[in-house]
Amino acid sequence: MTLEISPPLALAPPKQRLRLPLAVWIATALVVAAILVALIGPELYGLDPLAQNLRQRNRPASEMYVLGTAHLGRDIMARLITGLRMSLLVAALALGVAAAVGVVLGLAASAIGGTTRWVFFGFVDLLRAMPGVLLALVLVAALGSGIGPVALAVGLTFAPTFALVAREAYRRERALPYIGAIMAVGARPMRIAFRHLLPNIIGPIVTQTAIIFPRCIVTESVMSFLGLGAAPDSATWGRMIAQASRFFETNPTAVMAPALALALLTLCVAVIGSEARRRLDPIQRDLAR
Repeated sequence: MTLEISPPLALAPPKQRLRLPLAVWIATALVVAAILVALIGPELYGLDPLAQNLRQRNRPASEMYVLGTAHLGRDIMARLITGLRMSLLVAALALGVAAAVGVVLGLAASAIGGTTRWVFFGFVDLLRAMPGVLLALVLVAALGSGIGPVALAVGLTFAPTFALVAREAYRRERALPYIGAIMAVGARPMRIAFRHLLPNIIGPIVTQTAIIFPRCIVTESVMSFLGLGAAPDSATWGRMIAQASRFFETNPTAVMAPALALALLTLCVAVIGSEARRRLDPIQRDLAR
């Protein structure tokens, strides 16, 4: 008589804490603070970013003007806070346009296949061969100025990137057994793509949004610097740098403040995006293992 010894029950591994690098925590805190400042900062600070006082031109920091004044006597801090709101708003709208247009068209073209997929992704490759800023300038020149046209132009500039992400995710999921089982019962390709496959590729899409968001901020600032951004009287970081660059020797703060704010914001968002990609992208997780 032989005794069969059953293997011990495997204990479930304890839940691991969410351990993030210190740089990610700092970047997240700064981005959250930037969002709060953009939402309530202009109302709390009180000074009008468009109010001019020619007698107070290019003044250094003082009790009344925290960062001093620009060449038209406008308060630099007030314009910096308003520019932050403008940058985040345009970048968020552009990101929504890019994700919606790119993912929908990329999945649709992949599901249809054949000549449609070949022509569509050939056009996508053609757009990606152009510099992003140049493409955005061409689009905004055709659409006009203003928050809406600028956001649409920047969004369409980065939509091809999301289309390629959707195509690669479609190819990866298409080879898995559950898609074959769904096809076996007669489901149509478009239904498979948007009903069953789209929820399973949210990770790469979210990762790409974190990567594209700082690029949207920089592109909007470059367009504002060149005079093709939002309305001419609006306070944007790119326009602040362009207008104050002539007076850099006498008032460097007017140039350095928006430039450093732009660099810090994009760096923080890029750090968060890199960490999101490491945790959400399945390819990056496999490489890490």
